[in-house]
Amino acid sequence: MSVQPVNLNNAALSSLPPHILRPAYDRAALRTGIVHVGVGGFHRAHQAFYTDQFMGKSGNTNWGICGIGLREGDSKIRDVLKKQDYLYSLLVKDPEGCASLQVIGCMTGFLMANENPQAVIDKMASPDTKIVSLTITEGGYNFIPSTGEFDFSHADVQHDLANPDSPRLVFGYLASALKQRRASGLAPFTVQSCDNIQHNGDVTRKMLTSYIRSYDEEMADWVSENVAFPNAMVDRITPVTTADDIAQVAALGLIDEWPVTCEPFHQWVIEERFSDGRPGWEKTGAQFVEDVTPYETMKIRLLNAGHTVLGILGSLHGFSTIDETVAHPVFSSFVRRFMDTEATPVLSPVAGINLDEYKNTLIARFANPFIKDSLTRICSQSASKISTFLVPTIKENVEQKGQTECAALVIAAWCYYSYYRATQQGTALEVIDDHAEILQSVAGGSESQARAFIGLSDIFGNLAKESAFADPYLQYVSSLFNGEPVQALMTN
Repeated sequence: MSVQPVNLNNAALSSLPPHILRPAYDRAALRTGIVHVGVGGFHRAHQAFYTDQFMGKSGNTNWGICGIGLREGDSKIRDVLKKQDYLYSLLVKDPEGCASLQVIGCMTGFLMANENPQAVIDKMASPDTKIVSLTITEGGYNFIPSTGEFDFSHADVQHDLANPDSPRLVFGYLASALKQRRASGLAPFTVQSCDNIQHNGDVTRKMLTSYIRSYDEEMADWVSENVAFPNAMVDRITPVTTADDIAQVAALGLIDEWPVTCEPFHQWVIEERFSDGRPGWEKTGAQFVEDVTPYETMKIRLLNAGHTVLGILGSLHGFSTIDETVAHPVFSSFVRRFMDTEATPVLSPVAGINLDEYKNTLIARFANPFIKDSLTRICSQSASKISTFLVPTIKENVEQKGQTECAALVIAAWCYYSYYRATQQGTALEVIDDHAEILQSVAGGSESQARAFIGLSDIFGNLAKESAFADPYLQYVSSLFNGEPVQALMTN
């Protein structure tokens, strides 16, 4: 039976077909308790989902979310959400092909920082705002991967230091808003990272206080002593929305210009450290712990690194999605070998987690044929991802005389990928990386070029000098640039 789709907006909520779930709370009563920077698909499938579910179960509507866009490119999602009364739909696809659709209603607005910086600062500084959360990608934290220190050489940082009332980066906004709250005698908001960075809360604190300390020691001390930065592990595979997703949502009865697609699985492990209250996310499946370290390390070193392994190798082979890549037995066997022989040996035990079962679940999630997570997305900003997800495992294995063969092949494949920006068959690849030009300039098949590639100390530290890693890496680079298929190297 065909369904006549309706435009998504407040007026349509009461007339939606019964199979479409809708917010179970009064949206007119929403107050903005959370300001979120970086409203992408993951935030809308994860933190916003948890918040929407919590308000539906509790009736507590003090935790609405106001989105913040830092760049002009964010105006597209702002315009779509505004047109839809800040409603959007979440399309959950399971591996059997069943899909469920629900409308998420917890967003209260969306501000563009480049259009009105003071409005963003005022929103963060509002007494109603209890949490400022972030999904700004690994690269948005502006640290030097090899040292972990704040990168003051960044042009936008120099701009923000000179123009504190009209910053470009998130640290300028956080600093100004916290200064305003302190002057008003308000409790500071919690700064909550929802990005895939180990110790993401600690990193956020270090970056923000380093930034502030460069011009105001007293304020930096106040932030360090009074603002909570809970570490957290976040997990839900959320591919880029496609035209097919929009069509599927319409077939289910809803016209949504920018729905979000995700898998059924979701996980959020958070340290119980908040400055001024929080939603009861544990009522909707979040787990609060004293120390999130083992959980986040496990996830980053297995899921995120596994994605990167499959993304780089699959791209060279000519695959376009994660499920297509892991469906090939050579690729699924290789990523499991990496997990078993290189990642797992340097992981600490995780309470309540059977690592073999966890890895089995990851492979099954990767293989979901209805998610179609693109390798272009997986490989985007690879410089930040590899330095965060893969390099720490390599370094620990070098120190402990463990295995590095799988990782060496991945890095060699990344060198080829960065240089040619094409599959091994010559088909052009879309490379999205802030460091793409420098990566291409130092990459190449000669030994000097290959050494220069892993000589990028901001990414690899001193790994170029470690023969246990560098020797197999150089052999793999030579093989790849001489035309040996990546698939053949994976079975050696």
